[in-house]
Amino acid sequence: MARHSVTYAQLVEKLAKKGIEDNERNLRNKVSRGKFTAGFLLQCLSALGCTSLQLE
Repeated sequence: MARHSVTYAQLVEKLAKKGIEDNERNLRNKVSRGKFTAGFLLQCLSALGCTSLQLE
């Protein structure tokens, strides 16, 4: 999110455009706990416009 200069509120809007309904509070909690599914991670990356992922 920081690399794309996107706030939690903006990410919520971007996810909503993809049909994923969530609110800012829940999103903050998921990210701060680090407890979310790989599917949710991919949804967030897609909403942020990421087209590739490099794993080392």
